[in-house]
Amino acid sequence: MSLEDELTCSICLSPFDCPVTIPCGHNFCQGCLLTTWTEPYRCPQCRTLFHTKPELKKNTVLSTVVEALNLRLVRSASSLSAEEKETKEETMEEIKEDAVIRCDTCMEAEAANTCLTCMVSFCEEHLRPHRENPVFRLHQLIEPVGDLLERLCPDHHKLMDLFCSQHVRPICSLCLQQDHKGCSFTSPEEQRKLKESELKDKLDVLNAKIVHNETIMYKMRDMEDMLKASATIKKKALVAEYQEMHDMLTQEESAALNAVDREVETGETKLNLLKKKFAENIDHMTGAKEYINNQLSQSQSLAFLQVSFTLPAAVNFDPYTPRINLDSKKVMANETFALTLKDHLTELFKQPVESRLPLAKSEPLGNPEYPLCPSPDPGPQSKASLKKKPSKQTKKPQPTEKLVGYNPFAEFGGKDPGRPPVFQPNQKTEPSDIPANVACAEKRSDLLKFASGLMLDRKTAHKRILVTEECTKASVTDEQANYPNCPQRFVVCSQVLTSKGFSSGRHYWEVRLSCNNFIGIGLAYSSIDRKGSTSRLGRNAQSWCVEWFNVKLSAWHNSHETVLCNPNPKRVGVLLDYEGGRATFYNVADRAYPFHTFEFPFAEAVYPAFWMFSSGSSITLCKV
Repeated sequence: MSLEDELTCSICLSPFDCPVTIPCGHNFCQGCLLTTWTEPYRCPQCRTLFHTKPELKKNTVLSTVVEALNLRLVRSASSLSAEEKETKEETMEEIKEDAVIRCDTCMEAEAANTCLTCMVSFCEEHLRPHRENPVFRLHQLIEPVGDLLERLCPDHHKLMDLFCSQHVRPICSLCLQQDHKGCSFTSPEEQRKLKESELKDKLDVLNAKIVHNETIMYKMRDMEDMLKASATIKKKALVAEYQEMHDMLTQEESAALNAVDREVETGETKLNLLKKKFAENIDHMTGAKEYINNQLSQSQSLAFLQVSFTLPAAVNFDPYTPRINLDSKKVMANETFALTLKDHLTELFKQPVESRLPLAKSEPLGNPEYPLCPSPDPGPQSKASLKKKPSKQTKKPQPTEKLVGYNPFAEFGGKDPGRPPVFQPNQKTEPSDIPANVACAEKRSDLLKFASGLMLDRKTAHKRILVTEECTKASVTDEQANYPNCPQRFVVCSQVLTSKGFSSGRHYWEVRLSCNNFIGIGLAYSSIDRKGSTSRLGRNAQSWCVEWFNVKLSAWHNSHETVLCNPNPKRVGVLLDYEGGRATFYNVADRAYPFHTFEFPFAEAVYPAFWMFSSGSSITLCKV
């Protein structure tokens, strides 16, 4: 046991770990010494001062002895009996007793006080001179302390009875006069109180934060339960809404199929009546044929000459094949509505869920504020519900613009042979559920009679517009083209005109769109401004256009906007009637469906004009 005490580091009070020796001859663990050693370098045991940091070398002999001791202690510890363990515990208690601060005079009795003036601890017996002799009256007595040497200033060997607040370290009175001159200081006791107060405040903050966090966690658990309950309710509501829409679509599908069936029944009835009539005519003519054959077979000439015969009335009836098909207004309306609804939903479902609501609101079907939108035939329940709700006031069209389809066959009396009559602005008709653009649909072949070939004029193209494909395609680029400056070129707005204008007659052309966004198609006079802020199509009195801006389609003239229903066409046809003062725009598909008509008096030749803004957008003049 004594050997173990000798082989114990005085810093960590444990057996040496990699022992090193310093010049004064004392040994310490290398890690302990390097951790606690600061300038000035002193021996932790004898307080010997070294002017430079000594070079540390491992004590190999001592290290070997420590390893042998540790090995023996391990072996002996495994074979200790209960009595040996008890003896060891008693020894540890004695060691603890040795840790009690003793009187520095007698070295036996327990110290009662420590004199900071004498820097010595005394028991009650040796403390009597300090209590009774007036000479020691000014000496400062405190509770016994065992670290008196650590309380001495390493530079001045005086008691460090002050604390520098600026450098956060204990100092002596000489330090305050020299290195810490001008620093704020307090006593160690006051500094301890401040430190305790600061730590208590931090402890209060921590306690408050912990309570607050726990409260928030409880609220979050409650919120989690509410979220689950709300999600269940939302799911039920969504299921009910989609089921209702499914039922509505099923009902609409059934009504459309029934309309086709009724049309077939009507056609079959007409065919049956005509077949019956034709069968009766055949019977009459067959009877007459047999009568003539009988008369021709008579041998008596006198009787034959006296016979008179008149052909039956059926001979005067010219048989014909009736034109019966399923192109009635009701069937066409149902079919067009189904296609339009499918395209509308397809475009909606392509967008993120967050963007669908504005799109759905901006393109309502059957909204009275959009007079050109297709409006399906509401069922009995829908009609009843519509009667209960007051309808919004329908916007009146401007006097110079008619929101109806233009009939290019006015020169034939407004009728096209072999097709239903076209709706006229002043014609009185019975109320119908057929959308205006369906009832006024034109055969594309009839419009192509007025087809005109067009080419884009590079002299008018804005420098952001690239004209390619033999001057039939215009696209927007990020880099400006190297066009020469000329008076005809648009400078502010990315626009281009065609090289040919029209001052008489009827003319038709078609334009293919790359997208339905930030594109305008219209007409303009050659006198339109090319450099001002009002040079954009439709923002002046010299131009007209239909313009797709985001999800909205609008008709513009002289800075007046008319919002239209957006059919999202891929190909747009334009029919210009110069003498009639009309320009009609069509959504070209299987037929040409008019969606807007401008009416205006012409003052000079008009040129097809185009506006584009988005990079990559393009228009192409189709060969018709």
